[in-house]
Amino acid sequence: MPQLSVVIPLYNEVESIDALLAALRQALEGADVEIIIVDDGSRDGSAAALDRAQADWSEVLTVIHLQRNFGQTAAMQAGIDAAQGEVIVTLDADLQNDPQDILPLAERLLRENLDVVAGWRKNRQDGLFLRKIPSRIANRLIRRLTGVKLHDYGCTLKAYRASVLHGVRLYGEMHRFIPAWLSTLTYTDRIVEVPVRHHPRRAGKSKYGITRTFRVLVDLLFVKFFLGYSQRPMHFFGVVGLFSLLLGTGMLVYLLLDKFVEGAAISGRPMLIAGVLFFLGGLQFLNTGIVAEMLSRIYFESQGKTTYVVRKRLPE
Repeated sequence: MPQLSVVIPLYNEVESIDALLAALRQALEGADVEIIIVDDGSRDGSAAALDRAQADWSEVLTVIHLQRNFGQTAAMQAGIDAAQGEVIVTLDADLQNDPQDILPLAERLLRENLDVVAGWRKNRQDGLFLRKIPSRIANRLIRRLTGVKLHDYGCTLKAYRASVLHGVRLYGEMHRFIPAWLSTLTYTDRIVEVPVRHHPRRAGKSKYGITRTFRVLVDLLFVKFFLGYSQRPMHFFGVVGLFSLLLGTGMLVYLLLDKFVEGAAISGRPMLIAGVLFFLGGLQFLNTGIVAEMLSRIYFESQGKTTYVVRKRLPE
């Protein structure tokens, strides 16, 4: 079993494949490593180029071809599922991340017994308005809402303890939130960040645009809820529901006393409508919390998941 697995999702990067493999060969020479490249349904000849390369690399290189383009998160999950190493390093295929940083990240994780060592593109070689500024805004929001203090969530170059990484499943566009997901399984002080090299894109076209920022914001709302309440959804829905129920009840009791004590008419008063809405809304939130609690238990029990994780120490 290799000690290190390098997982690389790839989509329409035929111009970069030869240079990528050459850089990987130079950076990982002599290491106990497997390289897993996941072709995410490329349509530009990348699949054929990877198959040719696999024949030259013997057992070191594994190529996984997805049926169609499922997205970077799905491709990364496919590579993680196939990885057998004790440490898993993820890397982009466009060579903006430098393969020379792979071993230093993995060695830092092993040396300090960490769970995540994340790359930080401190000197990022991308456009200011379309890439850097939206990324800074998104990173600041993610840091504040998740509590995991990384400067660069968008950097794919990260090293993970495999036993911890295999404890989460990635869906949608969630690959950029992996450190946040892992904070549900480990302490945040076991997640560190180090500056890594970053290069301008040498060939091909970027697969990301300004619309990615809006997808990040939507995903972030789900991440925030999941991190805080996945095992106790009633604490969220119940608090909101109880507040709404008490507010509605207070309004209705006030109107009831006003009518029978003061003799006031209440049929046309806005407070009556508001009180009924708050009361019914509170009941609905409480019911939603009960259903969410049942679904949470089904989620964990049907998959044999536990609400705890046993630490597996890496060999020294």
